[in-house]
Amino acid sequence: MTGDKGKNPAGHYSADRTKRFALKFPCCYLDERPAEPDQCNPIWMSSRPHSRRAFLGLAAAAAGSAAVAAACQGGGPEGAARSTAKRTAPRRRVVSENELPGDPHWGISHLGQPEAMVGYAGQYSVLPGEQITLYASTTARSFTVSAFRMGWYRGDQARRVSRSGTVRGHRQSPPTLAAETNTVRTDWGPSVTIPTDGWPEGSYLLRMDAETGAQRFVPVTVRSARTAGKVVLKNSTATWQAYNTWGGYDLYNGPGGVADYDNRSLVVSLDRPYDLNGASAFLAHERALIELAERLGVPLAYATSMEIATDPHLLDGASALFSLGHDEYWTPPERANVTAARDAGVNLAFLGANCCFRRIRLDSTKLGAQRLVICYKTSYRQDPMYGKDNALVTNDFREPPDPAPESSMTGTLYESNPTNADYVVASPDSWLFAGTGVRKGTSFPGLVGIEYDRVNPVSPVERPIEVLSHSPLTCRGVNSYSDSAYYTHASGAGVFNTGTMRWVGAFTPAEYREFGVNRHGGDFVIRVTANVLHAFADGPAAAKYPARDNLDVMKEWAGDPIAAQHDLWPPVAL
Repeated sequence: MTGDKGKNPAGHYSADRTKRFALKFPCCYLDERPAEPDQCNPIWMSSRPHSRRAFLGLAAAAAGSAAVAAACQGGGPEGAARSTAKRTAPRRRVVSENELPGDPHWGISHLGQPEAMVGYAGQYSVLPGEQITLYASTTARSFTVSAFRMGWYRGDQARRVSRSGTVRGHRQSPPTLAAETNTVRTDWGPSVTIPTDGWPEGSYLLRMDAETGAQRFVPVTVRSARTAGKVVLKNSTATWQAYNTWGGYDLYNGPGGVADYDNRSLVVSLDRPYDLNGASAFLAHERALIELAERLGVPLAYATSMEIATDPHLLDGASALFSLGHDEYWTPPERANVTAARDAGVNLAFLGANCCFRRIRLDSTKLGAQRLVICYKTSYRQDPMYGKDNALVTNDFREPPDPAPESSMTGTLYESNPTNADYVVASPDSWLFAGTGVRKGTSFPGLVGIEYDRVNPVSPVERPIEVLSHSPLTCRGVNSYSDSAYYTHASGAGVFNTGTMRWVGAFTPAEYREFGVNRHGGDFVIRVTANVLHAFADGPAAAKYPARDNLDVMKEWAGDPIAAQHDLWPPVAL
């Protein structure tokens, strides 16, 4: 479905705003744990190499803090010189990645005309050291490319790891349209090859800057080869592409806009630029969570939906997988791999709504594997797999010809959109709410929207499950609820679902001010998410944080109230 669009499509952040996160949330607040329950392109110039390493967890973070304190108290090189006569070399403190200088000017300040500066990567992800091929088209004579790793960086949110020399610019050929599936693709020549030697794993934005001033982003993930012992952050590459209207088509509409569903794409290609600023979905639904996770110092790994779909062992031994704000499009193998990971004790966190709603397939283009996203939706009888392998037919997971509602994995079931409602706490004693000060019935304006989930007994529901919030709302003229929920699995895994698409975006309340989200709501979602990150980073959460089943007490309605035009309130029940 659709998510709230960012207020600033250019992705530009003022210097004041880049520091706001740091000023609002001191380390002592976020570092508290939840209470226990009862080579080689010659024009490419890398920046001066720094000493770098990834955060290695809370113990390492504490050690780093101790080192800083010691230095402030005379324990650094000068203090050591005073305390001992035998000193052969100064002691150098290892600098963690997010202590390196950031760049507060990483955003876009000028988009220019739609075709002034656009491009895409020939690789949606690479391993560290592998090259990225950039395909660019511009009306300018030249452009440069700056690569930014997204993270905390003391509130700057990004670090520039490299900047190219001047790249010759030119306009590339217009896109083509495959009439059978309305697939827009380009056949462009490569513009520049970008080495990634020395780049840490993470989510990156390549910013193309034309000499005329026009700018665009190209998102790329430097993925992790192994995830054991780490919290895996997922970039939802398939979902980004489903909503990409560049060239006039996406999986929802044709060139006629929202009323042109019948002319939508049935297959979309990664061989084309993204629309808007080039990374709007990432910025709206994923960036802020990455900032928080990197600030907290939990051990992190990075992957896209494509690797999780194609590598059944990628999540072996991981502590947790975090699906971020809008993660709608999944292949059956991806779902099977994530379910198998849960069944092996890997914790799952779904920080959005509408997750794993659409069943897709992936296919190749001449640029590589997994560069076509296939989803026939209501035209599923036209899918070439229909009648051959119905488990691979691309429509909604819950629909024929092979229904498998997502709730068996996610805990909640997507219900509908659009809505705008307060988030209402139902289980204030849950460990997830530790440190928030909430009580039963505490509400946070505007946190529920634009899409929402509910715990729905009409579909498979894992038990024990604890309904954490039960937020009354009105959608399409019907009164229903949105639920956050937490369940635990026999494997020891814990699974958390926010049930609202605004969760990650609310980290920066100003983005959703028009919906009523305020600073208190921002504080709340950040603290809850920090609790989940800390707990899930420690491994299987069920033993330490068991779900307290309250499904029967909540008396959740079994069925689709929107389709049935059946009001679930009044009276409002908690």
